[in-house]
Amino acid sequence: MRRSPVHYCAMTADLFLALLGFAFATSVTPGPNNLMLMASGANFGFRRTIPHMLGISVGFAVLALAAGLGLAGLLHAEPRAILVLKVLAVGYMLWLASRIARAGAPGQGRAAARPMGFLGAAAFQWVNPKAWAMAVGAVTVYAPGGSLSQFALVAFVFSVVNLPTVSLWAWAGEALRQWLSAPRRLRIFNWTMAGLLIASLWPVLKM
Repeated sequence: MRRSPVHYCAMTADLFLALLGFAFATSVTPGPNNLMLMASGANFGFRRTIPHMLGISVGFAVLALAAGLGLAGLLHAEPRAILVLKVLAVGYMLWLASRIARAGAPGQGRAAARPMGFLGAAAFQWVNPKAWAMAVGAVTVYAPGGSLSQFALVAFVFSVVNLPTVSLWAWAGEALRQWLSAPRRLRIFNWTMAGLLIASLWPVLKM
């Protein structure tokens, strides 16, 4: 039975709404990006964390587009490439966790301390296991036609949804700044965030 163009539009609308829900659910839930943003908001404030948030949004959009265009398939076809990616992910995230754990309050002898910038946050998406899972899942399920326009739409939707959702974590971190003004509380908070970041490596280690 031949279906009308209206029916195809309705299906497209349903798929688009499902993609919006997927983008929101995966972007707002805890993960390496959000844990780092919360720590950054607490240590540096919301305004100074904005480049970090923008880097996550743009970097993930580029990753999703690349995954759709075949990068994910190439990686899975070459086991050594996946191993290299795992090693990079573990090493870089352990280094980031150590930075978070040793962070001090602004103005307390750590003048060189600064939040992650735009380029660093964008590059981090390529070694972020949750970002890879989100990107591959999104282009597989929500771009069934395998066209460039569908991959671009997935990337665009995530960039639009991702920014306001991840900003909630930076805002939550800044909301805690007054309570964390006590050095002991700040140390406990930073070590907790570092520990949670390391715990988020579990999906990589069990793959």
